[in-house]
Amino acid sequence: MKIIEKENLSVEEKEALRELWNDEYPLRLNCKTTADFEFYLNSLSNTKHYLLFNDADKINGWAFTFLRDQENWFAIILDHKTQGKGNGSLLINELKKNNNSLNGWVIDQENEVKQNKEFYISPMPFYIKNDFTVLKEVRIENEKMSGVKINWTNEIK
Repeated sequence: MKIIEKENLSVEEKEALRELWNDEYPLRLNCKTTADFEFYLNSLSNTKHYLLFNDADKINGWAFTFLRDQENWFAIILDHKTQGKGNGSLLINELKKNNNSLNGWVIDQENEVKQNKEFYISPMPFYIKNDFTVLKEVRIENEKMSGVKINWTNEIK
């Protein structure tokens, strides 16, 4: 596996990432069209993409950082076949190298369904293992998702 950092994505990469997004995230977060996905990406500022490629140069994971309300935010998606093998931590550690703080929303229940009709499994244990703090008092509740805010801050010793 290798990670490539990019500021701009090709049309082919965007389509591969939209498919990965739709396969792995809950159904109600799906981006139905390429235009929907483009609209979402264009709504972000200061975006950096981290693409995880397998040995056959297929994208198996994606993390990205962006600026929102003067804070550094991130999201990460892994192909379910590559989860549990250290690839998520590999991507998170790459983000940590380039940021002093990271914020994200995490779905913290397991009642969401993916487009393949399987239940979405909350990645909360993964983030706790990777030194994120769960901010239980800060939640997002809307038609797209229900989740809790997490934060990682570089503790300079």
